Amino acid sequence: MFAAWDERVADVLYLVHRIPFPPNKGDKVRSYNLLRCLAARHRVHLATFAEPHDRRYADGIRPLCASLFVAPLDARVASLRSLRGLIRREALTLGYYRDAAMSRFVRETVAKHAIEDAVVFSSTMMQYVADVPHLEVLLDCVDVDSAKWTQYAQMRPWPLSALWRREGRRLLEFEAKSAGRAARTYFVTNAEAQLFARLAPERLSRIATVCNGVDAEFFSPVHRFASPFAPGHRSIVFTGAMDYWPNIDAARWFVTDVLPALRTACPGVQFHIVGMRPTATVRALAAPDVLVSGTVADVRPYLQHADVVVAPLRVARGVQNKILEAMAMGRPVVASNAAGSGVDATPGRHLEFAADAADFVGRIGALLRDPAAGAAMGGAARERIVEHYRWDRNLAEIVERIGASRDRSTPPRTGANVPGESKYVET
Repeated sequence: MFAAWDERVADVLYLVHRIPFPPNKGDKVRSYNLLRCLAARHRVHLATFAEPHDRRYADGIRPLCASLFVAPLDARVASLRSLRGLIRREALTLGYYRDAAMSRFVRETVAKHAIEDAVVFSSTMMQYVADVPHLEVLLDCVDVDSAKWTQYAQMRPWPLSALWRREGRRLLEFEAKSAGRAARTYFVTNAEAQLFARLAPERLSRIATVCNGVDAEFFSPVHRFASPFAPGHRSIVFTGAMDYWPNIDAARWFVTDVLPALRTACPGVQFHIVGMRPTATVRALAAPDVLVSGTVADVRPYLQHADVVVAPLRVARGVQNKILEAMAMGRPVVASNAAGSGVDATPGRHLEFAADAADFVGRIGALLRDPAAGAAMGGAARERIVEHYRWDRNLAEIVERIGASRDRSTPPRTGANVPGESKYVET
């Protein structure tokens, strides 16, 4: 598989906190595409965690890996294990993802293959390479996770607010320490990078931005699908993993604070919550004009036939892939300021931003009353994605930095063994 360039490619350790397949939700979309781009150029030794429902997907990434270690992760056991952090005065997240077998795999693999380069996806995985000598580490934080926990604390009652505020402080301490260990630390937007620079100014010289991408050939309006919606309604669509608290909160807020006024302003609207593993809270939102789909085999029909796609998140970090995918499908999007702030696009041209519930009602209503304006916005959105959101181009900063300090020049592999972008989409 690597015969043409065996003497020139690098053995790279790649650590990911969740198995990067299938690429069907935020972090997995980025971690999978980073794996794909790394494997196109180097020998990748991947170590990752997988919950029981995800372990079956290991075979989907095995062809991309020179070696693969998948540690089982039981959420209940991991949650209990993380409580030791209260005694150790560390972030609970670190204990959640702490595993002795993972540590052994990292040490043995680095020694066996004389690995000099590591790519670490998510700061919590830095605990496995912090003390490994002679290893150049590139850290992809994606978002400032510590800030997410601090945001959570502001929206939850005591004692969760106190616990999550503590998590934000402790995790920031670890993020800053990790950025000191890494040769380069990446964030998904300039805003996230600037936030971290303010929180950890001593790391400023090692911070960079690497934006997300979209498979614009897969998420494309040229593909035609039958409508999944009943006729006679105007469909508002929200996509995402519905066991993720910010998505749960967004769906509930939209139904309670936005939809009542939208029903009056635009009779005949239906709100479609499209995403895997909806919690009891999400399922309880179901009504004649609120439909909860659960897992779907392909999210594209829901996007293609949506009159408007919404992203009403009140807590959001970085770039929301759900917004990029809807834009790639040529649909008009109305996003909260929090959800849309990470998208490199012009409000009013490529998408709409809404500041509050009344703003959502007004902007959605305007698009529903003027379908031609919605179509024009969708077309401009599609063009923006094609111009600025290509995975291979955006991730080249990470891939090409590997071994650069040692003057290792590695042409990309070509031919049948070069992995392509995944066509697996399940929301």
